[in-house]
Parts: sequence; C-alpha cells; structure tokens
Amino acid sequence: MRNIVIEELKASEVYRQKVEVVERKGLGHPDYICDAIMEQISVNLSQKYLETFGTILHHNIDKGMLVAGEVEGKFGGGRIVSPMRLIIGDRATFEAQGIEIDVPGLAISTAQEWLLDNLRFVDPENLFYQVELKKGSAELTDIFSRGGEILGANDTSAAVGYAPLSPTEKLVFECERHLNSRKFKKEYPESGEDIKVMGLRHKEDMHLTVAMPLVDMFVESEGDYFKKKIELHEQIEEFAAGFAEKERAEFEGCMCLKPTASLNTLDVPGRELQGIYTTVTGTSAEDADCGQVGRGNRVNGIIPLNRPVSSEAAAGKNPVSHIGKIYNLLSHRIAARIYRQVPDVSEVYVWLLSEIGTPIDQPQIATAQLILKKGSLSEAEKEATEIIEKELENIHAFSMELAAGKISIC
Repeated sequence: MRNIVIEELKASEVYRQKVEVVERKGLGHPDYICDAIMEQISVNLSQKYLETFGTILHHNIDKGMLVAGEVEGKFGGGRIVSPMRLIIGDRATFEAQGIEIDVPGLAISTAQEWLLDNLRFVDPENLFYQVELKKGSAELTDIFSRGGEILGANDTSAAVGYAPLSPTEKLVFECERHLNSRKFKKEYPESGEDIKVMGLRHKEDMHLTVAMPLVDMFVESEGDYFKKKIELHEQIEEFAAGFAEKERAEFEGCMCLKPTASLNTLDVPGRELQGIYTTVTGTSAEDADCGQVGRGNRVNGIIPLNRPVSSEAAAGKNPVSHIGKIYNLLSHRIAARIYRQVPDVSEVYVWLLSEIGTPIDQPQIATAQLILKKGSLSEAEKEATEIIEKELENIHAFSMELAAGKISIC
C-alpha cells in the first residue's frame, strides 16, 4: 500500500490574493538556453542508450553554464569579438557491454542543433564547447544494473506541483511564447529572443515589465530604435488586453482585468547605443549575462513567487531514477488531473517525497492538498487517491515520455 494522504487546504486561491508576482525567462535568455540544451542532451543520450543497449543508462547532464562572450554593437549590424562558451558537465555512461558511446560528440552536436533551430542569429559553429562529463560513482551507477522496470530513487528528495495556473501565471507564460513565436518574429524580425516577462498583479491591476532586445542589424539609428520600440510596446499591450478578456470568462471573480505593460525600462534617449537595449545575436549571453542550469523557469515554464516550488533543477537529469526530474514533473501532472477530474476542487497542491534506493513508484509519502469550492473532503478524497495511485502505477510510461522529450521542462 502506498502512503497517500489527502487533506483540505483552508486558503484563498492564488488568483484571489491581493498581490501576485510571476516571472518567465524566454527562449533566448542565457538560463533558458542552458536548461533547454542540457535537457535535449539527456533526451538524445537516453535515446542512444535505448537504441544501443535496450535500456537507459546512468547519466545526469544537469550542470551547465553559458559564459558570455564579447561583441561590438553597431547600428545596421555589429560583430562578435569573442564567442560565447558553453560548458556541459556532470556524469554519463561512456561504455557498456564492450560498446563505447561518443558522449562528448553527442553533447556538442545536440547543442549545435538546438542553437540552429531556436536562435536565428547565433552561429552554432562560432561557440566554444567545453565538455566536462565524467563517469558516475559506483553506487549510483549500480542502480541501473539491479534490473527491473522500476528503478530505485537516486536521492532522497521532495517535489511539489500545483494546478491550475492562475490568470497572471498564464498571461506571463503566453506573453513570452507569443513574442517568441515564429509568426511574431516574421512580422517583427528586430525583436530578439532574449525576452523576460515579469508580471505583477495588485488587486485588479495587472502590469507586465518586459525586457526584449532589438537586433541591431534591423535598427538604423537611435530614433529608429524608439520608433520600433513603440510598435512592439503596442503589440504587447494588445496581446495582454485580449488575453485578459478571455480569462474573465474562465475564472469566476478573476481580478486580472486591467493589464498594462512596460518595455525596456532602462532605456534613456540621447545616449545612443549606451542608452538602448540592442544585441547583435538576440541574446544577452553574447556579452552581458552568463547562464546556468537551474536558474531559469520551474518545470511548468514560469517562476511563480506565490507558490511553493522544488529547489531541484530538472533539466538534464536522467528520466528513470532521478527524482529531481521525475517527481518535479509528475507532481504537476497529478495536480492537473485532480483539478480536472475531481468535482468542486478550485486549486490543488501535490507533494511527493522519495527515499534513496526505494523504487520510484513507492514514495515515502504522496500528499494532495485541496482547496474546495464546496462539499466535504470525504467526497473528494477517494477520487484524488485513485488518481495518485494510477499515476504512480504508470510511472514507467511517464519516465519514457520524459526520455523521449515529450514533456517540456522549461
């Protein structure tokens, strides 16, 4: 029998609270780049292990850093002076059954492919790649040799997920996705990918502070920059207003009613390139800001300051024994199912705690905290328990989804 506890949480839903703060780091943010690339390396390596050995072997590609380079900005198009450096680190299995895997080669080619697919003005060939992957420790590697479909947890660790996203959380998430969509980039090619959106809701007032560089090859002068900035600002506010209108119909009593936005608030007219936010490549990693795994978005794509979150960085961890990845994402999936399927639940939090060496489908405890619209806990308890049981029974299939890259983690 699994240790499952369901309890009622006597609290206001986040969207009813007076103040809410939410952040999202976008596609070209240095921290996002690190998370996304390390995760894709884990996915590709998992698939290589499955193809070669029929099973996923020990690896954790969850230590990564993007070291900023140096550029010379210029109206009409600047140049790269010193390339960025991507450091790829932690542990992997290089050989099994007498067969060697070119892990460094796979890691570099994966990083180059991701950069080519996602950042329009970053040349993947014009980066330094430093692979610092080593062999794993004997005891942690042995977890993968003990057999069985369900492996033991590699750590004693806790994770928490929740549902649903509040209107503020959804707006912050969708705003960045909209600004970095292929359609938006086609219409506004000057908009860089390194977008950060910070959302503040105070009662009924919702404000977005957006940072988004303009790519200098599309900017002719300081005046042209501010002209384009006005157009982009208008697009952000138009999107936010349309989104809020849709949310009013979905969330009863929704307080996210009056969205406004600011863009590139550090700008100062009259200082030419020193007073405006431009980049050569679309990312500040070119010369202003380094990136690191685990400093970006939580696994549901945002940084929600009003919510409990796990301290684990999920990106790059192996998908079959590393609880820092599996429970992080599974807790959100369970919470979403409970919210959708159990009547009268307005908000839910799910907590999972592992014990090192114990099979991952047998957490020390699995807890769901339910905020109820009406009714009693006894009516919801049985259904919530059944959902948790079912998800833990199917944890191997869930791990295979992670291994195939079917679930976004940033």
